[in-house]
Amino acid sequence: MKNQVILFQGDSITDCGRARDTNVPNTGLGAGYPFLSAAHLLCAKAEDGLKIFNRGISGNRIVDLYARWKVDGLNLNPDVISILIGVNDTWHEFGSKNGVEIPRFEQFYRMLLEWTVQARPGVKMVLCEPFVFVCGAVGQDWVPEINQRREVVRKMAKEFDTIFIPYQEIFDAALKRAPAEYWLGDGVHPTYAGHQLMAAAWMKAADGII
Repeated sequence: MKNQVILFQGDSITDCGRARDTNVPNTGLGAGYPFLSAAHLLCAKAEDGLKIFNRGISGNRIVDLYARWKVDGLNLNPDVISILIGVNDTWHEFGSKNGVEIPRFEQFYRMLLEWTVQARPGVKMVLCEPFVFVCGAVGQDWVPEINQRREVVRKMAKEFDTIFIPYQEIFDAALKRAPAEYWLGDGVHPTYAGHQLMAAAWMKAADGII
């Protein structure tokens, strides 16, 4: 589709070293799945005038994303928005007692999506479930809470009629090919192989809207 603005949003998994000093689309996209997805799209759809931005910020929780949604989201006038958020809402609780409990996570996620469809009627959204492996920084005690966050995102995708990417299921299936650390080095952050797995799933899921 012609002249679409595509926005990737989230935390460090999306950030992945992206540039902070440019507002030029298709540049400074970092070294993760947004870059890999963009590289494929910009080559395959060279005639379409796509404009792709990465506005992920390392360490963000849902409340941080909501706080900057206007300047880093709506003001870019996106036609397609991809959101991956949730792991820090758990991680910050285990690390510094500053997480976001499940009901508030759902509340702010819904508020963000309601704001988006009101401000950008017709916008297409891709909601990505958070994921972890029990290795590195991640203990078994994370899993029940992450599973609840996954269910929240799945619920939001159904409620707002968006595309949903079940990344935990995708990574779980990849364990048949290589161990957990091969895909998520510290249990949270993807390796190069993990980011490629994500990008391939993202492009397949979003194929019908770009």
